Amino acid sequence: MQLTRIKHESATDAVHTALKQAILSSVLRPGERLHVHQLAEQLGVSLTPVRNAVQLLEAEGLVEVRPRSGTFVASMSADDVRETFAIRRALECLAVEAAATELTEEELATLQNLHERMRRPVSSEASKKQHELDNAEFHLTILRAAHNRKLLEMYQALNAHIRIARIHAGESTWERRLQQEQREHQAILKALAARDAERAVAAMREHIERSGESMLRSLAERK
Repeated sequence: MQLTRIKHESATDAVHTALKQAILSSVLRPGERLHVHQLAEQLGVSLTPVRNAVQLLEAEGLVEVRPRSGTFVASMSADDVRETFAIRRALECLAVEAAATELTEEELATLQNLHERMRRPVSSEASKKQHELDNAEFHLTILRAAHNRKLLEMYQALNAHIRIARIHAGESTWERRLQQEQREHQAILKALAARDAERAVAAMREHIERSGESMLRSLAERK
């Protein structure tokens, strides 16, 4: 039996995927130093794909290389959060405007189902995790409903930075903002159901701006 040799590019892709997931799931925390030799040993690969993967993560803004200091998981300052949410607001407002006319009945039903699930009480770490997943899927469903592949790709790339910001901020106001978030989602959903693009954009803008302000407050509280 002959085995197919693993391509160098495939090893790099696999390491990149593993490290990116570790960053986004908080296994590797913002500000944590990355040791290439240690990562290679833990992943069971040579140094080259780890170094290549780190370069890809640096290009994505998920890690930062500090001269004479080392490589670290990226952190986000208040200015980083402001800039990220300004871009997010532009992308999601554009998406919801298109979705108001492009949204299918199936996509609308998906949004309604997600909204109902997010109205359930959050009483445990598991229910909090499910709420976060449903929230992410609510926004992604709107992005997909815009039927604009480039827009979706840009949002997904930006979303990694939003998740890092949430990890770094700790989201200490998370429980306090649940009811407000539910009202904002309902306003977006009602506008989409009415196929009212102008109202949908206004509701989305208010939601993203409030979300960004909440994260900035969380960052300030952790200092």
